[in-house]
Amino acid sequence: MTTSWRRRSTALALACTVALAAQTAPAGAGAGAGQSGSRVPELVKRMTLAEKISMLHWSFNPATPASNIYLPGVARLGIPELRASDGPNGITAVRPSIALPAPIALGASFDEELAGRYGAVLGREARAHNIDVALAPMMNNIRVPTAGRNYETFAEDPVVTARIAAAEIRGIQSQGVIANAKHFAANNQETDRMTIDAEVDERTLRETELPPFESAVRAGVGSFMCSYNKLNGTPACANRGLLTEILRAQWDFRGWVMSDWLAAPSTSAIEAGLDQELGIRFEGIPDPVNKPEATHFAGALRRAVEGGTIAQSTVDTSVTRILTQLERFGMLDGPRPRPARDVAGGTKVAREVAEGGSVLLRNENATLPLSTETAGDIAVIGPTGREPKVSGFGSAYVRPDSATPPLDAIRERMGGKGKVDYRVGEELRGEPMGVALSPAFTSKEYPSGFSGPMYSGTLTVTEPGLYRIAGSLTPDAVATITLDGTTRIEVSEVFGEVSSQPLHLTAGTHKIEVSGTTYKGAMTFSLSWVTPRKAQQSLDEAVAAAKAAKTAVVFVHDDSSENWDRPSLALPGRQDELVAAVAKANPRTVVVLNVGGAITMPWLSSTKAVLNTWYPGQAGAEATTRLLFGDANPSGKLTQTFPADDRTHPVAGHPERFPGVGGKQVYSEGIFTGYRWYDREKAKPLFPFGHGLSYTAFEYGTPVAKRVRDGVEVSFTLRNTGARAGSEIAQVYLGASPDLRLPQAEKALAGYQKVSLRPGEQRRITVLLPGRALRHWDTATHSWALGTGTRAVWVGGSSSALPLRTEIEIIR
Repeated sequence: MTTSWRRRSTALALACTVALAAQTAPAGAGAGAGQSGSRVPELVKRMTLAEKISMLHWSFNPATPASNIYLPGVARLGIPELRASDGPNGITAVRPSIALPAPIALGASFDEELAGRYGAVLGREARAHNIDVALAPMMNNIRVPTAGRNYETFAEDPVVTARIAAAEIRGIQSQGVIANAKHFAANNQETDRMTIDAEVDERTLRETELPPFESAVRAGVGSFMCSYNKLNGTPACANRGLLTEILRAQWDFRGWVMSDWLAAPSTSAIEAGLDQELGIRFEGIPDPVNKPEATHFAGALRRAVEGGTIAQSTVDTSVTRILTQLERFGMLDGPRPRPARDVAGGTKVAREVAEGGSVLLRNENATLPLSTETAGDIAVIGPTGREPKVSGFGSAYVRPDSATPPLDAIRERMGGKGKVDYRVGEELRGEPMGVALSPAFTSKEYPSGFSGPMYSGTLTVTEPGLYRIAGSLTPDAVATITLDGTTRIEVSEVFGEVSSQPLHLTAGTHKIEVSGTTYKGAMTFSLSWVTPRKAQQSLDEAVAAAKAAKTAVVFVHDDSSENWDRPSLALPGRQDELVAAVAKANPRTVVVLNVGGAITMPWLSSTKAVLNTWYPGQAGAEATTRLLFGDANPSGKLTQTFPADDRTHPVAGHPERFPGVGGKQVYSEGIFTGYRWYDREKAKPLFPFGHGLSYTAFEYGTPVAKRVRDGVEVSFTLRNTGARAGSEIAQVYLGASPDLRLPQAEKALAGYQKVSLRPGEQRRITVLLPGRALRHWDTATHSWALGTGTRAVWVGGSSSALPLRTEIEIIR
């Protein structure tokens, strides 16, 4: 789900008053309307038009008006109230909630069994919090390396995204909660996402963006969410070709489609296949009595039916789709008890995902794992070393039950055998602006229900340079800092404990304004900054600590978020400078990444090791420490290519691709996304797709490929040649068809398997390449067509490390 930070902040505290089924929902697509034994047709007949309309737009919970993802149900007919919550990596509508690692970490595990357990934690947590629909998973492919929500999805390759998403959906729905496949479709950037027109040719759409959504249907997902953007000129939420012809007629989807927050473009969108409007347009605090209603699917839809412009049967069809899923999940069987929260069990899964999805990118001279006997004094450096980076920002932000600082976990693991010092290195909060502000800013308490301006004045800057402007406030409130009328810094709980934005400021006076809203309880707000001098002081202190230590562990982070894309692949602020300075001072420097996607690393060659733990959730400190000290062996692999620089990746230098020109983005790269583009352009990335090191080593041998049924079986030996137990993600890539006269990838991931081996153990592995992997989308017949001829098959540990090659003859 997506919306503005201000509106989304109102959905952070849903009331918990409904009891629903504890049973496990079936995995299939669900019974269709009118199937023998279904109560749905009779229910629809008995419903009034007003009752039907009430099912087609989400509303406010009358018990807690700020809670805006709510359906009232129809009590007289036994149709229950429903509540929904964002949930890509935790149930965001209730605080606290189990914060799982970011989905990008789950994708990097390449582990469907783990994805199923991840989904089950989300499902149980939702049920325990009285949530019935979890708005997850997001399954748009990673196309733009700097896209703000890359951390919420799984991969740049549709094979990985499809398999991991399907497993997570099955896990969520095993707990009696309806999952939601989003954002359908081609929602691959945040810039202008509410208005952008994505121009995607038929083959590219079918081969790169749609396969994960099709896999969601095969997994039995109960609901879809259509996206804000237009697709080839038509809003996705009113796109008959997408919602009716592909989703329902071709894929046989039996569930319902809801809009993204304000993405419903018109009342007539219901005729194109949109069943439900999710968002409500409002500013400030919603009036609990004269509450606003949905723009298109509330009163406007009722009037359209009464006036004859929308058929009653069209409304009935949408209501039937929704009730059919409620029946399938046992939600029409009366109230039933919900499970208790399982924080301990969920945190254990969170730790396992963080360990399984972390990627060891570099490990020179076997610097890792650390040993308490040889690590010596350790300098832990970086703000997320002390304040854990649990999740990304925006509607997916989760306030965890608890999260241990990595500094504390490292100190505990060292057990007093060496000094563990800490320096922040990159200051985020700084100090009050003091006399630089005129008039003076005074922090004060704003009463519940306040909405309006909080400060207006000037900020005098005496020294030009890179500053940080920071704001923090109490929960259930939002604020905006505006600088010089253009630069906006959003302050809200969904942007973490403190909103801190690096800005280059010129010397002189700058206009600064602050406005805010508090939805529940009193609000206090603080305003601070980090000057260039203060930043340099923090960096110098970190360098001094690194010099005094035997080992330096530097934690760095990015700020991936809904609503905006990152300005570049560089780490924000002065973090690149920090790592370079620390590595120069201490030749034994280890870097831990808390990032939501690809970054550049100008300091890479001067470091000894780099461990990417993504946004590792509420058990991230424990997982990170276990990985650093070898209590767990890294096994994650990159599911996105890390570019070498901002100039060398599939959308670089092509403004028509990103961010778009004249309101349109063109997928002119075609099927050549991610590693496929690098292969075609012979461009060397910083780290390739599929890359990931281990504390052990693996040897591949004797590949054999044979045709079976509609696919290909590829078998090979895999041996652990090291001294530690470990897991390898064996990847199988299929080459181009010599018989096709159209652009093809040099190779494309066709299958993979995660294999755990003891030291010295060898096993023969068989990976099935499904029939779809042998096919391309034929735009002449509008169907999948077999790619015949002799095709290469590669096997190995990454897209650029494929020691085995064989061939397979594909005959029609």
